[in-house]
Amino acid sequence: MSLTDSTMMPLGKKAPEFSLPDTVSGQTVSFADVAGEKGTVVMFICNHCPYVLHLIDEVVAVANHYQPQGVGFVAISSNDISTRPEDGPEQMGVFAESREFAFPYLYDESQEVAKAYDAVCTPDFFVFDADGKCAYRGQFDESRPKNGIAVTGAELRASLDALLDGDMIPADVQVPSQGCSIKWKAA
Repeated sequence: MSLTDSTMMPLGKKAPEFSLPDTVSGQTVSFADVAGEKGTVVMFICNHCPYVLHLIDEVVAVANHYQPQGVGFVAISSNDISTRPEDGPEQMGVFAESREFAFPYLYDESQEVAKAYDAVCTPDFFVFDADGKCAYRGQFDESRPKNGIAVTGAELRASLDALLDGDMIPADVQVPSQGCSIKWKAA
């Protein structure tokens, strides 16, 4: 596993559109389908990454807390399944159901959505305001596998609280996410 820092999409950038298959329902899902009235979290994850596995239960807890407050959530996996077959759509559906995702888990086979979001690692988090503009991009919290810091979702929670309060999330407090690199297809 190689540690990769997120690239930090420009704040204010409009959320790139997507239309991807949900690995649980089989339905095609777009940004508009998952957008919350007050904001939307788009996260790039995968099934195998130890950084994702380290925090996924708390990610589900955060989603369960904020969805009733008008925040939409969606997870996307963009890994090349020729090199990571455990990240394929069937396994994604099993993973989502076993972790009790209350949000879609979409498969980005072409990897075009990851590229549009400038996503480079798993996990990679993006928060968009009610107008679909990037308000936060960065880490879930300071916890990493084996660093001894508890998983709390502190940074993502703080960004969502600020969003719900109508406050700006200062760019200087936004720290890149870290995780495994997205497994890109060979050119």
